[in-house]
Amino acid sequence: MKQDMPLKVLLDELEQQLHEAQLWQETSPSPQLLASEQPFAIDTLEPQLWLQWIFLPRMRALIKAEQPLPKGFAITPYFEECWRQNSEYATLLVVIGQIDQEGA
Repeated sequence: MKQDMPLKVLLDELEQQLHEAQLWQETSPSPQLLASEQPFAIDTLEPQLWLQWIFLPRMRALIKAEQPLPKGFAITPYFEECWRQNSEYATLLVVIGQIDQEGA
């Protein structure tokens, strides 16, 4: 699906930025932690873990299966709040904002 290519590129960029910020975790959280029903798995995962283990895989699965992508989501405010004391994550926030714009 050609229209999904920009989002795919942004997802790859998000992964790269997580690596560069040393937020990428090699070991998956337990299935119980990943099974949270709260938005952003706020009760079980750190924000970057939600991106890595829930958001990225779900979005990539939708793209691969050529399924409709969610529209109108806005995840940037959550990450701005979580990382407001972490100026080193500014580049991550820019990429997350671009993902929000792509999904508008």
